[in-house]
Amino acid sequence: MEEQTNVIAQEQEKEPVIAQKAEKKGKEKKAKKEKKEKKPLDKAAKKKRRRIITLCVIGVIVVLVILMKILGGNGPEAVVTTAEVLTGEIEQTIDTSGTVTTKETKSYFSDVNVEIGEVKVAAGDAVKEGDILVSYDADALAREKELAQLELQSAEGSYQNSLQSNNEKLGDLNEANVNLDVLDQQIADTEAYIKGLENKIAAKKSDLAHFGTLLQISLLDWQDKPDSEEYLNLQKQVQLNNYEQQNNKEIKGWEDELKVYNDMLADYKEYRSEMKSQKSSAEAGKMTSGAKEELEAQNQSKEIKATDSLENIEAAEGGIIASFDGVVTEISAVEGGSTTAGSQILKLESTEKVMVKISVTKYDLDKIKVGQKAVVTIGSRQYEGEVSKINKMAEKNNSGAAVVGTEITITNPDSDVILGVEAKVKISTAKEEQAVLVPVSAVNVDQDGEFVYVVENGILVKKPVVTGISSDMNIQIVEGLSAGEQVVIDVTAGLQEGMTVMAMPQQ
Repeated sequence: MEEQTNVIAQEQEKEPVIAQKAEKKGKEKKAKKEKKEKKPLDKAAKKKRRRIITLCVIGVIVVLVILMKILGGNGPEAVVTTAEVLTGEIEQTIDTSGTVTTKETKSYFSDVNVEIGEVKVAAGDAVKEGDILVSYDADALAREKELAQLELQSAEGSYQNSLQSNNEKLGDLNEANVNLDVLDQQIADTEAYIKGLENKIAAKKSDLAHFGTLLQISLLDWQDKPDSEEYLNLQKQVQLNNYEQQNNKEIKGWEDELKVYNDMLADYKEYRSEMKSQKSSAEAGKMTSGAKEELEAQNQSKEIKATDSLENIEAAEGGIIASFDGVVTEISAVEGGSTTAGSQILKLESTEKVMVKISVTKYDLDKIKVGQKAVVTIGSRQYEGEVSKINKMAEKNNSGAAVVGTEITITNPDSDVILGVEAKVKISTAKEEQAVLVPVSAVNVDQDGEFVYVVENGILVKKPVVTGISSDMNIQIVEGLSAGEQVVIDVTAGLQEGMTVMAMPQQ
């Protein structure tokens, strides 16, 4: 029992010690965790810390300088912050922002007057080249196709009918011209022959009448001898002559022939009249060269329209297809809705050919050139870019300043590019290697031009310089300095060439 009591007492004595160790261990663990979670300083914080340290050092040096002055020493007249002239690479850039937009936009219009079958996309949808965006109603397309084929047949039939009619008129005209020439000759020949017959008949009748007259005269001469043989013979001849004048076979034959030829002449003249009428009608109905050209042009126009309509319908059978990868930005088609040829169905903007539109001020205009490389940042993604266009006309921005529109083509776009968003652009306008560099703040300007202050053996020396390109921090010195020199980077109004200074290198 006593031993058990001692064990319990010992355990109670150990409890505070264990608790202290646990508490200590917890604190150590917490300190390690805080140390582990402590984040490294960013560039701005580091720069701020260096600036504080530099100011502290300057303060100490200034105090020392003042003390030396008070004590009558020959200390420096001023303390200056310096930086060593270095040699290295420098890149001049223009940092700006703009809007991501497309370089290629296509509006799709309906080529047919049919109903919409199915709308497969909506505004904002991303599509791939070859995707079917909108389809037409198949039955409506079939009807339109049949009508187009009939229109094509009708145009060809009308043209052929007009040609046939014209050919018939030309045939009638040619027939009339040929027949009229023949008829005119036949009529002339017939009239001449009739004239000859009439002359023969007249001559024959004249001869018979003349002979009858002579017989009458002779009969008078013998009338006092009525019983004589001569008188009786003359009477007989007179009777025969009278009969012959009325019934001469030769005259009768000629008169019958004359009737035939007169009837023939009448037929010729009637046929000639018909041919003249046919010629007049054919000349009035036949096409002139101009009318024929017009007919051919009209036929070609109808054929082209009908063929185009048929081709459009056949193309529409496959629907409206995306010509490239892009985003649908507008769509007006409605399933079941009717469309008219020429009406806009949708608009597609390319995501394969994209750019960033920026505005360049007059201060950067002389730096930027077509072909310069750029880095485009969209969200968390970076893309390669290139200056592809610089407008030749300035415009006013929202502040009223004159700016020049510039396009930066994204050369490696992907599916993550979103049109219409803001993008950051960094354009590399110039780059130099092994350049003599000093901080931007070291270069000053007076009436003689650009210069820097250099500390040589504790003396402030003014040196004129010629500068080149610059970055955010440094500027290139083309003439006037060499690597290793110490330049003053914090020039104040009290500094003058020739004064003694204490150089404090930049931290």
